[in-house]
Amino acid sequence: MAVEKFEDLIVWQKAINLSLYIYKIFSNCRDFGFRNQIQRAGISISNNIAEGFERKSNKEFIYFLYVSKGSSGEVRSMSYLATKFKYINIEQYNYIKNNSIEIFKMIHGLIKTL
Repeated sequence: MAVEKFEDLIVWQKAINLSLYIYKIFSNCRDFGFRNQIQRAGISISNNIAEGFERKSNKEFIYFLYVSKGSSGEVRSMSYLATKFKYINIEQYNYIKNNSIEIFKMIHGLIKTL
């Protein structure tokens, strides 16, 4: 089955769900700079998947998928720091870490397929 729109990509759907989770758990974080950075990195994962898909070129899609992979690493790194700063608990950290790793692997697989 051919994927006709980026919204059909499971990896994009998972990235959206991760972003929504990040927004929810950091909504009351008083460290505006930190909150803004991790929320923007989370959004960047799905947005770069979407933007690359819409370029209609495998070369450009792959480029944006690599950017998306980078953002998933940034989210993972920042979530680790968030536990050290006591902004989130270990369960929240594990949720973000596990989902960002899964998304990272899915993006990697998509790159290999293309």
